[in-house]
Amino acid sequence: SADRAFMDGGCGMRRSALILAGLAAGWALTAATVALAIPASPTPNLQNDGRPLASPVPRQTVRYDGPYAPGTIVISTAERRLYFVLPDHQALKYGVGVGRPGFTWSGVTVVANKREWPDWTPPSQMLLRRPDLPRHMVGGIENPLGARALYLGGTLYRIHGSNEPDTIGEAVSSGCIRMTNDDVTDLYGRASVGAKVIVER
Repeated sequence: SADRAFMDGGCGMRRSALILAGLAAGWALTAATVALAIPASPTPNLQNDGRPLASPVPRQTVRYDGPYAPGTIVISTAERRLYFVLPDHQALKYGVGVGRPGFTWSGVTVVANKREWPDWTPPSQMLLRRPDLPRHMVGGIENPLGARALYLGGTLYRIHGSNEPDTIGEAVSSGCIRMTNDDVTDLYGRASVGAKVIVER
């Protein structure tokens, strides 16, 4: 390097050493210029505590004049939004990821169970499509079910968190409803086991 060239030459370096040092310094500056022109590696899409960053779809309170009682979860597949009905004609509106083409569904069910940082065991139907998947995965930030899961009775589906917040608002899942970890944690604290869940196309 240029610093090394000057250190080797000392105060009494010869002209040739000075020329070589100048060339080395020029090379170092050129390398630095090139390095500045190369974009830095993207920062992982994680907060300091390991949670994925928020989705571009913010949670908000909206007016609700629908027919469902407070405590009901209403999922609009077409809109890619989930509503948690509140009292006084209001609802919390969350962005969600929904089933990709061929994996959408609709119906009425209930929250049958709830889990924090759930383990994931892919169902046999999914393993037929994706034999490369693990047979079991313990809960954690790398688990595709994320921070919380609400299990929907009579189905293979869940409302769950995700370590891929950029998929919120998209149709990418195998039928489950995915949310950011922050949003699913908020919903988890509000929705009770036994709550009615309406899934609309």
